Amino acid sequence: MKAPDIRVERLVKRYRSSGINAVDGLDLEVMPGEFIGLLGPNGAGKTTLISILTGVMRPTAGSVRIQGHDIAKERHRIHRLIGFVPQDIALYGEFTARENLAFFGRLQGLDGTTIRERGDRLLDRAGLLPRAGDQVRHWSGGMQRRLNLITALLHQPAIVFLDEPTAGIDVQSRALIRDLLAEIHAEGATLVYTSHHLEEVERLCTRAVIVDHGKLVAEVADLRTGTGHERLEDIFLHVTGRELRDRS
Repeated sequence: MKAPDIRVERLVKRYRSSGINAVDGLDLEVMPGEFIGLLGPNGAGKTTLISILTGVMRPTAGSVRIQGHDIAKERHRIHRLIGFVPQDIALYGEFTARENLAFFGRLQGLDGTTIRERGDRLLDRAGLLPRAGDQVRHWSGGMQRRLNLITALLHQPAIVFLDEPTAGIDVQSRALIRDLLAEIHAEGATLVYTSHHLEEVERLCTRAVIVDHGKLVAEVADLRTGTGHERLEDIFLHVTGRELRDRS
């Protein structure tokens, strides 16, 4: 039996300013080639969990292993294995698209030829190649989201974490991003995807897990078959409730 790409055991994260755990004893396994939807209401702990899984934040307790490597001890090695698309745009606005790709590609240890060849293929696939020489601060939100994604794919990571990659963008950009994610999943990548667009999760993901108050409260398998489960929205509302989670 294959080992999981991601193994989370008894994970806890407590912020000093809070009296409760943002992540509270969470266990999770993600097998190679899965496309997992990580769902939850506002403040459920999704972004904190992703930040820990990608090594951006240290947990208070518990362990995370990425392809068998302990993220507490081997973060630099793990960063070569993963791609991370954060919720906030992580680009340099004064750089062109190619300059952004060159900067992040060098951080991943790629040589100039590889960056140019892979970068141009990804820019073309994302519909950005004609504007590759423009400063990205002049781009639309949808264009920046697409570049944000392909920057994380440049080093061909085996595992990709995506935190709301289609938030606040036009329908065409969302469709292109969905198509690109489906392609890299078909090529064998493991993906962990957070989104409030439940219909996207049902369309893209093989399995969904729902977290609330830092705990895993439900799991929905066989999303692709459309059998053996209720509508994902109905399950989500059943386990998390209908109370509004507005942020001040």
